Amino acid sequence: MAKLTLSYHNKIIAGVCGGLANHFGWDATLVRIVFAIAAIIGVGSPGIIYLILWLVMK
Repeated sequence: MAKLTLSYHNKIIAGVCGGLANHFGWDATLVRIVFAIAAIIGVGSPGIIYLILWLVMK
């Protein structure tokens, strides 16, 4: 497993989804789709979670 860091090669906004995908060995597009669906459905607070992950992974 790779270290949990921001992705500088596979990023769209801040590299959080790319970093999570790299850490767990998943496809970054899948992680982005999950975040988008969670935002649309309103599960938890994906925006807040994204910001927290961005600060932690810096």
